[in-house]
Amino acid sequence: MTQVNEALKDESLPRQRAEVGSRVELDKLVRVYGSVRALDGFSLTIEPGEFIALLGPSGCGKTTVLRQLAGFEQLDSGRVLVNGHDISHVSPQKRDMGMVFQSYSLFPNMNALNNVAFGLRMRHHHSGERLKKAAEVLEMVGLSDQTKKYPHQMSGGQQQRVALARALAIEPQVLLLDEPLSALDAKVRAELRDQIRLLQKRLAITTIFVTHDQEEALSMADRVCVMSKGRIEQTATPGVLYRQPSTAFVAQFVGVSSRVPSHLSNREVEIFGQRCAVRGDEDLTGLVEVDAILRPEDLAISADPSGIGFVTHKSFLGATTRLVVQVGETLVRVDVRSDDGEELAFGAHVNIKVIARDVLVAPRVALETR
Repeated sequence: MTQVNEALKDESLPRQRAEVGSRVELDKLVRVYGSVRALDGFSLTIEPGEFIALLGPSGCGKTTVLRQLAGFEQLDSGRVLVNGHDISHVSPQKRDMGMVFQSYSLFPNMNALNNVAFGLRMRHHHSGERLKKAAEVLEMVGLSDQTKKYPHQMSGGQQQRVALARALAIEPQVLLLDEPLSALDAKVRAELRDQIRLLQKRLAITTIFVTHDQEEALSMADRVCVMSKGRIEQTATPGVLYRQPSTAFVAQFVGVSSRVPSHLSNREVEIFGQRCAVRGDEDLTGLVEVDAILRPEDLAISADPSGIGFVTHKSFLGATTRLVVQVGETLVRVDVRSDDGEELAFGAHVNIKVIARDVLVAPRVALETR
């Protein structure tokens, strides 16, 4: 990956649409498959040059958004606008989108150079011009020494970089990434996501990235859009999304959390003998039996032979250690400094205190689903 870093620093390489970027508006998108509403009034505005991640479980509608933007499917209702122009009924080949798929989708009978040049060929660029441009973009992604190799002669990471170069070579208005890293091993995936982000920032290209991996979304995107059942749960910067989730779904899907059975009264819940304020302004009318959603850092722990719980598991994470504490039938995750965690051995009895200013709550679920 050193080649990629050096290429990105090389000011002699072309800066595609460097100061441009395109504004994308998805306005009340609806897509129905039989009885399933894959998109249910989905609306999102993406600013020029912004990197947006669509994050959510399988079947939430992430890829459907991408396919609607690319023009691969027709909308039931709603509009897709790019730079103020409605492209809802424009054919895919005229939308000026670059797309990278989970499967590399390279032509096995073409070498890397010709794979990258293919989109330019379809746009009727002169042979010499398209091969020159393809070589430049391959250099940008650190593959200048792989131009004559065929897909079967390259690693998975190299093939995915060829696919990325092919999408970038046509200088698209918008770059669409559909889980492009999920087929790679962990080390290559981590390296390639950093390189994609570096390229995106340098080229200032508006990018929409679909993933179910929260680590990818939080580490790469300017903003993350968390989806569920065809709708947006929350769109925010990674920091806000983690620290201030607006719904219980977001709190549980992004990061680690524990559900603790509680009783709700006057927008307060009782947790481990403490009264805690409920976060947000969601209507909780009629709810009494709820679960409090707690992050590991929302809690403090102390050794106590007569404590309310005991340690069932320890995970060393470097500067911190994550403890799993059983309180009755509930398992609670708590982060402590690793130095402090040394005295808390397996089976040690402890007390737990809530240190968060307020907490999210959700309707209580069965014990086995917590």
